[in-house]
Amino acid sequence: MLRIIYMGTPQFAVPPLEALIQGVAPGAVLPEGYEIVTVITRPDKPVGRGQEIVYSPVKQAALAHGIPVWQPGSLKRPENIEALAAYEADLYIVAAFGQILPQAVLDQPRYGTLNIHASLLPKYRGVSPIPETILQGDTEAGVTIILLDAGVDTGPMLLKKGIPIGEDETTGSLTGKLADLGAQALLEVLPLWAKGEITPEPQDENLASHTRMLRKEDGEISWELPAAVLARKVRAYTPWPGAYSHWRGKLLKIVSAHAVPMEPGEPVPPGTVTVREEAGHKTLAIVSGSGFNQKFVPRPV
Repeated sequence: MLRIIYMGTPQFAVPPLEALIQGVAPGAVLPEGYEIVTVITRPDKPVGRGQEIVYSPVKQAALAHGIPVWQPGSLKRPENIEALAAYEADLYIVAAFGQILPQAVLDQPRYGTLNIHASLLPKYRGVSPIPETILQGDTEAGVTIILLDAGVDTGPMLLKKGIPIGEDETTGSLTGKLADLGAQALLEVLPLWAKGEITPEPQDENLASHTRMLRKEDGEISWELPAAVLARKVRAYTPWPGAYSHWRGKLLKIVSAHAVPMEPGEPVPPGTVTVREEAGHKTLAIVSGSGFNQKFVPRPV
């Protein structure tokens, strides 16, 4: 019996956990069988004005299936490393857990620690791969299953799976698709990895790129940027941190935007609000720095 510990926190980590519990993919049952001995997730925290305690999506999913949940906080603490070893698990699986695991943890399971990363590595290592994929104008997104090492998403790759990015894809919609793709990839990898039928592939460091944690101020729109870049920024920062601008002293949240050609006429400064007619309908547009308009849907805040 293969003993697995699953580590994750946000909604992205739920579909792989659910798939692991249900073993829904053909050929997903490992030769010696497997069990999830516990799920590790972040400690509960209060949110909102009422400071209501909210469980992480992964905790909610685990409890719904009767799986024990452990919320130790940092796994770098010696007492937590010791407690983790006491489970005598054979394999750790990580998906958007939110911690860098120390080598003392990575060394514990005999099958190592697998990680589901939401990019086609070695591109977009780090904490914000999905927004960065959209920001860069990529036409394909994907997930990579890697064997974790002490670096940040630097471990050797076991499997990559990609999907096309839709024209109106946002980080929110793409996250859901990649979570499902990650579930498929995990169940493809598990039987092969347990039987020793996968040779890990080192990442090409010459192709590596990195992402950082997003900040609220990243969502502010600079109208001097090209229209196509602005449109990608709106999609990449939906739902968080959200794209926004200021107009006549008011804060506007921009919920949708598309790059459209500039109509002939006198040059107009970037940031100028105009009205365009399209198919008999009037739409708002804002001039960008590239000579294109930015058709957008604003919402007063």
